[in-house]
Amino acid sequence: MKTYLDLQDVEKIESCAISLRDRLLIRLLFHLGCRVSEALAITTNDIDFEQETVTILHLKTRSLLLCPICKARLARKHRFCPECGQRIKEIINRENTRRRQGILPIDKKTLILLKKFINQNENVITEDYQLVFHINRHRAWQIVRDCASRAGITKLVNPETGRLRGVSPHRLRDAFSVHAMKLDDSGEGLRLLQEHLGHTSFNTTAKYRKIAGEEHRSWYNNLWDGHKKY
Repeated sequence: MKTYLDLQDVEKIESCAISLRDRLLIRLLFHLGCRVSEALAITTNDIDFEQETVTILHLKTRSLLLCPICKARLARKHRFCPECGQRIKEIINRENTRRRQGILPIDKKTLILLKKFINQNENVITEDYQLVFHINRHRAWQIVRDCASRAGITKLVNPETGRLRGVSPHRLRDAFSVHAMKLDDSGEGLRLLQEHLGHTSFNTTAKYRKIAGEEHRSWYNNLWDGHKKY
């Protein structure tokens, strides 16, 4: 069973979309490598058809666990606050959302689909801007899951735990990253992928190089090359 979706898998999933909206959502998640929250936040003002770019607001939510007395940072395992020493009966959970903007290139075919879809849905306007997708996260997950099911691709193996997991919008982001690394796993390729994905940590991006290049398997096989009798 596969760990990540490959290009052919994503093409099958996209071909099983029952509407232009669903096809476009799947295509954007894969071709931009964006998070589902970022895709759903795209407005028509974010799309530059002349420059062939899409402006993405990189969103990442983190939970901050705080002491209710002195507001010091806590880990989930803490029973006493490392700052004030008080016993922790409850922890304040505060969510912080980091926002950074990125301008991403996009291919011509996806732009054509975007223009067609926008022209068909000019009435979907919120305040002073027009959202491309007027759906929530739950519906987006349903669309990806249902299309994957019709394509016969329902489960993937989590490379960290070995457990099975379903096909979700984030698996399309993973597929984009692995596809990019298979084509260019150089240092410059990693840097560009990190910038494209909006990762603040290089290590987060580097994990895709290991998967795409099958570095562990190559390293292990090299241990026995020239020692075939073993």
